[in-house]
Amino acid sequence: MKELSQLLRCVASLEVIGAAEAAVGAIVFDSRKVKAHAAEPGKTIYVAQRGTQTDGHIYIPQAITDGAGIIVCETLPTELAPEVTYIRVANADIALGQLASAFYDFPSSKLKLVGITGTNGKTTTVTLLHRLFTELGHRTGLLSTIVNKVQEREIPATHTTPDALALNELLSEMVAEGCEYCFMEVSSHSICQHRIEGLQFAGGIFSNITHDHLDFHKTFANYIQAKKAFFDVLPANAFALTNVDDKNGMVMVQNTKAKVQRYGLQGGADFKGKIIENGFEGLHMQINGKEAFFRLSGRFNAYNLLAIFSTAVLLGEDVDNVLVKMSSLGAAEGRFHVIRNGKGGVAIIDYAHTPDALKNVLSTIRDITCKEEDVLTVVGCGGNRDALKRPVMADIACQYSSRVILTSDNPRLEEPAEILRQMEAGVPDDKKDSVLVIENRREAIKTACMLLNDHGVILIAGKGHEKYQDIQGVKHHFDDSEEVCNNWKTNNQL
Repeated sequence: MKELSQLLRCVASLEVIGAAEAAVGAIVFDSRKVKAHAAEPGKTIYVAQRGTQTDGHIYIPQAITDGAGIIVCETLPTELAPEVTYIRVANADIALGQLASAFYDFPSSKLKLVGITGTNGKTTTVTLLHRLFTELGHRTGLLSTIVNKVQEREIPATHTTPDALALNELLSEMVAEGCEYCFMEVSSHSICQHRIEGLQFAGGIFSNITHDHLDFHKTFANYIQAKKAFFDVLPANAFALTNVDDKNGMVMVQNTKAKVQRYGLQGGADFKGKIIENGFEGLHMQINGKEAFFRLSGRFNAYNLLAIFSTAVLLGEDVDNVLVKMSSLGAAEGRFHVIRNGKGGVAIIDYAHTPDALKNVLSTIRDITCKEEDVLTVVGCGGNRDALKRPVMADIACQYSSRVILTSDNPRLEEPAEILRQMEAGVPDDKKDSVLVIENRREAIKTACMLLNDHGVILIAGKGHEKYQDIQGVKHHFDDSEEVCNNWKTNNQL
């Protein structure tokens, strides 16, 4: 437990009404969770946030009824309960992050926390950094889209970046288990919603920025500013590592106090890479004059590898030792995962769910394959997400593929047929004959496996590591890799 007066030293409160001397046993921002702490020692703090779906201030009376003894809010209720302490703040999201960090005794200051933000490459970079630093002999934590880890102990991930309470609890567990480092994905949503407020970063990495999440940010300029805000608050003793080849790479770090370092495949980089050979088996690269082979494919992965190498060196690791360990690292789950059948055919399972990511993966496949080989792309778009990218995704698939099957992704609460109709609008007139629309994803993958010639390539994009399909709020088991293997086994191709 923590004393409320201690916690309040970390919060920019505008007004405190009631006793500031109390033992705090729990902090919640979901009023439905207050009751679970009623029998525990110490008072429960309820933080009333203004969310995108509902306003937490509405639930203050119920939270008090269920046992909350301390209320943090932006607007005080018209009637105040005499036994309750009220803390008025300018921004409840910021206050939650500050309270959570203090409640868990500032865990991010007790290890080296490195965050990566950008549109693509975040999961691969943090996953491989976690593996690399484990191989280098360090106790290491991971916070990613796929899974959270305290060393090798896995905790399921529900968001790219957890809420402030979950973040600090996980970091506290890492500290308790002796972790020296934690590598985490930092989403633009989490930056805007102040989920990382109160965290102390040893470094920040920028991968790239392309069209995505405009359903949330509304404009691309807002999206850029959200990413940039992460670097704006990095301290002077941290590093800010940026992809200098991205046109917004230097924009990200123009106001940071941190030490700026650049990586890239072109010019002006502190950490310079060169692709010597690219194939399905991996990349032969030169990094800062030293050659190595890596088990990841594609130009986009060359950037991920450069970010990983640069981060390790900036954290004090030996260059040669880093390259040796990196050469044995495989791809993150669902990222350019290669499945071969017995007749020369290849299936690539990839999470590519943005226009740029899809273009990167298809460009890589085209770079590796012979021009006459078929490339068949199965792709959809998620429901209740940025609709502007739907026709763009279809257009890119058509540009780089021999044939395209448009199908359902995670339709969520939208009608799959309407999503597909919007995707079809992006199909060029001269490509319409090479495009099929098959709403059922299982049937779409089955059809692709049947149509594939002996030496062709299928790209199944959009879901990658996910083991479910979200339809009308219900998650049904679905695994793209599993579907491909089942089809090839049925046809004696595996």
